[in-house]
Amino acid sequence: MAIKDFFKKYWITFVIFLAFIALYIYTTEKGIANSYLFPDVKAIKKAFVENKGLLIVNLVSSFKLMIPAIIVSLVIALAIGTVLGLNEKLRDALHPIIYTFSVVPSILLSPFALLLSPSFFIASLFLIVYGTLWSTLFATITGIMTIDKRYLDKAATLELKGFKRFFKVILPAASPSILSGFVNSLRSTFVMLVYAEMYGANNGMGFFVKKYAEFGLYANTWVGFLFMVVVLVIVMQLFEMLKKYLLKWTIN
Repeated sequence: MAIKDFFKKYWITFVIFLAFIALYIYTTEKGIANSYLFPDVKAIKKAFVENKGLLIVNLVSSFKLMIPAIIVSLVIALAIGTVLGLNEKLRDALHPIIYTFSVVPSILLSPFALLLSPSFFIASLFLIVYGTLWSTLFATITGIMTIDKRYLDKAATLELKGFKRFFKVILPAASPSILSGFVNSLRSTFVMLVYAEMYGANNGMGFFVKKYAEFGLYANTWVGFLFMVVVLVIVMQLFEMLKKYLLKWTIN
């Protein structure tokens, strides 16, 4: 029943994807597309079979960088967002500064990060955290600012303070906004992850794509690109499912 509901919900999406695949097959087999940049499906399939082990190795390498970056950015966003969300004076004073930093693309900071960091891992971690922090941070501030004051009053009546107040009242009440911001930030996480791996790493999904593009092996490049897209979609869907589970008490 769940599978039937899934296909009922996303059948249009599958039709569109199948149309793109059919278009690619048609243009490559008829010689309409550039055969060098757009190899046929058989060549891509062969490249996948030959490199599937290497793809997994690079995927694990990417996750070793991405997971710590997500954890660090989430902790920073929750810590700063909670303080600013609860303190109006501090929020008014620091919000313009935070906004100013948030509009600076992390890519522009990459030369400084690479030169000043003790290792490429630290530099990449900094760039990914910097590029993905803001969405969750602003969502946390907004979510806490818009908490119904009655919740906080009841917490005060029950003498809930400190971490107990945060985890039992503030975090649950603000969680719809926080989780929405966090899911949006994941897209930026992948963008910065690929950028970091394409310009300096010796492994990772971004490195795999860049390496074979430089070698002119576009069947392998397409394999890396498609594999990366599939991984991104799966990760995003898993977090969407987690979000829905955590917010099952809401209307939507």
